[in-house]
Amino acid sequence: MFGYLRSFLPWISFAVLSTNGQYRYGALAGFLLAAVLLVVDRRAGRPWDAQIIEISSAVFFGGLAVAAFAVTPAPLGAYGPAASVGWLALTAWGSLAIRRPFTLGIAKTMAPPEAHGTRLFQRVNAVVTTVWAAAFTLNAAGLALLLHYAPHATAALLAVKVCGFAVPAVFTARYTQAATRRAGAVAG
Repeated sequence: MFGYLRSFLPWISFAVLSTNGQYRYGALAGFLLAAVLLVVDRRAGRPWDAQIIEISSAVFFGGLAVAAFAVTPAPLGAYGPAASVGWLALTAWGSLAIRRPFTLGIAKTMAPPEAHGTRLFQRVNAVVTTVWAAAFTLNAAGLALLLHYAPHATAALLAVKVCGFAVPAVFTARYTQAATRRAGAVAG
């Protein structure tokens, strides 16, 4: 599960640092973390398909940081946190649309090679990516509503941000463990 959470460190840092419309430094921190993850992972030999979120993060946060520091007021206004999670939703849904769930590359780094080509492995990753995509979509909508109707509700904003990552992370861990047990039971 740490492999998934590690990929989201730029987003988590952005979520923490970008409350109440102040996301310039959150975007910069997100970009720097994404860039460091990409460099470290590439040097370690991690394949590009295991870095879809990191690549998407670097593109989004790089562009947002440049725009946020160059344009006043910041280009997304108070909706930066909602837009960022919306970008993640687009990344996740896009990876499903091209039949390359973003979780697939990450899972390949954690699963035995003989599992990679199986239908079960593909199916588990499609389900996990769908859950992440739905969570990102709901999180973006929830943040947008909160930012519109209660922009100073910092505790609520942080709770929505945390739940938007924690719920699919817990699902991922439990679902993959259950699928692994079922596969073992069928094989045994």
